[in-house]
Amino acid sequence: MPGWKAAHIPDQSGRTAVVTGANSGIGYFAARELARRGATVVLACRSAARGRAAEVGLRAEVPGADVRFMPLDLADLATVREFAREFGQRHGSLDLLVNNAGVMALPYGRTADGFETQFGVNHLGHFALTGLLLPGLLAAGSGARIVNLSSGFHALGDVDHEDLNGERRYRRWIAYGRSKTANLLFTHELARRLAAAGSGIVTAAAHPGYSATNLHVGATPQAGTTLTSRIAVAANHLGNAVGNTVIAQSAASGALPALYAATAPGIRPDEFIGPRLGWRGAPARSWRAKWTLDDTSGERLWAASEKLTGVSYTSLSR
Repeated sequence: MPGWKAAHIPDQSGRTAVVTGANSGIGYFAARELARRGATVVLACRSAARGRAAEVGLRAEVPGADVRFMPLDLADLATVREFAREFGQRHGSLDLLVNNAGVMALPYGRTADGFETQFGVNHLGHFALTGLLLPGLLAAGSGARIVNLSSGFHALGDVDHEDLNGERRYRRWIAYGRSKTANLLFTHELARRLAAAGSGIVTAAAHPGYSATNLHVGATPQAGTTLTSRIAVAANHLGNAVGNTVIAQSAASGALPALYAATAPGIRPDEFIGPRLGWRGAPARSWRAKWTLDDTSGERLWAASEKLTGVSYTSLSR
């Protein structure tokens, strides 16, 4: 693991991957490196214009890359179901699912299905997508992996099972942290259920540290903090300009923990991978809050998620 780079990714020829939010940032670079190593990569993006632009860009960067844009809006479960249906028609199996897309610290809002936006997009959308794609993952066999992107900000709080949609009190950063805790609880409970079903699928989690992506820049202006926004933009530009800085590492470096979790040999179920220094550095096993390993909390969140999304993991038995 020390000094692990994208060049260490094993050959991915013959494998099919889905990367959500692959039109920019971490998702784009994760898709690029998987394609570079021979994988067929589906770019699951909300914006058709940005998704198609990413497809063109990846083919220019990686001649012969087998990449394809498919529309997916995690804030609308109807499009999640349509994505899964279309994917199933085009592909017989799925070897790798990288649940990368997300939103950060938004003012209170609701998805098309009425969920608080951060909880709905960051957790429920991916919960539904994973469940709907699970038959393809099971068909791929023991080599399949699921990687859920969380954040160090999960330390801001445990999920509030009595107020999952933030209707009683909403604080945008706490809501973001709780949605990232939900990603880790989902990983924990899914790992338990896959093991109970005797499946060889490995599900793990990753976080990018502080990386120069649109996520940080997009969060601050919506709160009206102009100075904070300018600082985030400056740090991001500096990080991308020189590759890595003491402030922000490049998006390409930020993608490495997810790529490590997705491809490195020996990844164990429910591992959490992040930058070695916490906010930057080579991939390493990451600290996580104790509440993200709570079996009871994981089961409660799972039951609520099935009820809210209408997606049941019928392929798994307890």
